[in-house]
Amino acid sequence: MGAIHLLEDDELTLLLRAGNELAFTEIYNRYWNKLYWQAHRLLKDTEAAEEIVQDVFLMLWKKRMDLNIQSLKGYMAAMTRYAVYRYLSKDKRTKQQENVIGLITAEATSETNIDDKLLLEIITELSNKLPEKCRLVFQYNKLQDQSLAVVAEQLNISQKTAEGHLTKALRIIRTNLGNAVSLFL
Repeated sequence: MGAIHLLEDDELTLLLRAGNELAFTEIYNRYWNKLYWQAHRLLKDTEAAEEIVQDVFLMLWKKRMDLNIQSLKGYMAAMTRYAVYRYLSKDKRTKQQENVIGLITAEATSETNIDDKLLLEIITELSNKLPEKCRLVFQYNKLQDQSLAVVAEQLNISQKTAEGHLTKALRIIRTNLGNAVSLFL
């Protein structure tokens, strides 16, 4: 079978159905460029066109036993065209899903930011009702993110006293936070 490249498409199709790898290779060599050009013309994407053509040939080999091909050229062109349509449909669905996920994420982030702001407002309001030293220790340490050592130095108190004020402030805020949140909601 040294002159396989001289065979007509009908003969190659019969050999392909019989599982002849040389016939498949000849069909591949004969049609790869044409199918690539067709896919690329529709997609304008080199990688996608190459992938589609490879998939078409893979499908041709896998289904070779079941194929009833009248015109190999027409059959291969139709396989490529339908593969492009499937690719475009899948790509469109993927983009739609990405858009939906983006919207959901943006909405969730927005809701989280609003929830965080509301919670911060409630905590700030509750901390404003604390005794002065407790309030200052809590606000400097928790809301302004200063260390207890710095807070103690600023307020001219010992670090142990600052810890005591912070503990008292946290206990009062935790107790009142549940009530404030339920009233707010």
